[in-house]
Amino acid sequence: MSRLSLNTLDRLPATVARPRYDVAAVRVGVVHLGVGAFHRAHQAVYLDDRLAAGETQWAICGASLRSPQTSRALDPQDRLYALSVRSEAGEDLRVIGALRQLVGAGEALLAAMSDPAVRIVTLTVTEKGYCHDPAARQLDELHPDIRHDLANPRTPRSAPGFLVEALARRRSAGTAPFAIVSCDNLPSNGVTARAVIARLAQLRDADFGRWVSGEVAFPSTMVDRIVPATTDEDRARIAAGLGVEDAWPVVSEPFSQWVIEDRFPSGRPRFEDSGATLVGDVAPFELAKLRLLNGAHSALAYLGYLAGYETVAEAMADENLAGLVAGLMTQEAAPTLDARATGDLDPYIARLLARFRNPALRHRTWQIAMDGSQKLPQRLLETARARLAAGQPIERLALGVAAWMRYVVGVDEQGRAIDVRDPLAARLKAIAERQGLEATRLAPALAAVGEVFGADLAADPRFLAAVTSALAALIAKGARRTVADYAAVS
Repeated sequence: MSRLSLNTLDRLPATVARPRYDVAAVRVGVVHLGVGAFHRAHQAVYLDDRLAAGETQWAICGASLRSPQTSRALDPQDRLYALSVRSEAGEDLRVIGALRQLVGAGEALLAAMSDPAVRIVTLTVTEKGYCHDPAARQLDELHPDIRHDLANPRTPRSAPGFLVEALARRRSAGTAPFAIVSCDNLPSNGVTARAVIARLAQLRDADFGRWVSGEVAFPSTMVDRIVPATTDEDRARIAAGLGVEDAWPVVSEPFSQWVIEDRFPSGRPRFEDSGATLVGDVAPFELAKLRLLNGAHSALAYLGYLAGYETVAEAMADENLAGLVAGLMTQEAAPTLDARATGDLDPYIARLLARFRNPALRHRTWQIAMDGSQKLPQRLLETARARLAAGQPIERLALGVAAWMRYVVGVDEQGRAIDVRDPLAARLKAIAERQGLEATRLAPALAAVGEVFGADLAADPRFLAAVTSALAALIAKGARRTVADYAAVS
């Protein structure tokens, strides 16, 4: 079978959407760090729409900071790839052309970000890519990559290091700085990005740090689209639909949301014409998404995995688990939010539950469970703090946290090893080995991990009691029976 490329676009079936512009004629105006599946199914689609609308200066240069895998897959097909949008109604295929260049973590990336034509740099590097302390929301100055970048500023390793060096080069050349747009699930992601980047710049040079703080825009954003990992089955099905081979297509649900703080001193595409929401304050939307969608997703992932469910849709077919997740959103998370800022939350929650149930997406619970030590603070623990401050119960939230604790032990309910992917995996496993599967020992020991829980929750007897009780139930009875018990008293 032939490969997807500019030369084979005209062979695609009429049912397959394709770029409505001259792909070879567009110019790069956006550099993206972390060019993974989510970016290609989300931000790249919005920019593809803008290119089709005639805004031809906003094509993307994508950077893979850790692996050349994306470049190896997409360079032979002219950086084109297929987006498969799946629902119960079927599958729609679209070829995306916005990704015009791919570079690795090196001088080519610094050169791309130094180009005056580039006015925006976006990021999906995951929480750990910011080399920060999630609890303090500050740069981790002892992080090995940060220490390297301070010692070797012209050959950085980290995403913050690349951004700071590129900004230094632009400043030296008299080129206006680009806007730095975090698209990661971090609280106040623009504020967090500013704190990390400005601090690293300050450590290099105090005057440079002040310039970054004062001159560089860090718009906050909120992004939402479910993008499961692409499987070999997906590749085969999509190739059949295209009539040509695509080495790395992406799969998503129909729903897509992008809320963006409208702060771009050097200009921006008309994102709003492609369905994005441009606002003065992203915080209410971000908080609703973190506490409702992301919090429920994490709880569902850990409980679902422990219960033996491979995908989110399979976990949601368990009515007890579906009811617990719905209760977590409606009874515990939603009351901590300001509906005056976001509008009525009930329709939003109903959409979330429907999206979780979408059987066309094989969104694996194991995939969502990755990097839990980085995600838990924003997704579940901040909600727990808000409820505890108001004197309200946290039973469902505590069960989600306890499920994470049971998961990071690294052994499932059948005694099989769990492949725990987490920056703190080795440390968490060592704690579990010392304490054993004894909830009264394990829960407080894990809660004492300050990077995740801070000092306040580890010292709060209400939090520890609720989490210890939930963990004891998971250890004694397993996830399915524990969830059923919680559902029975909800």
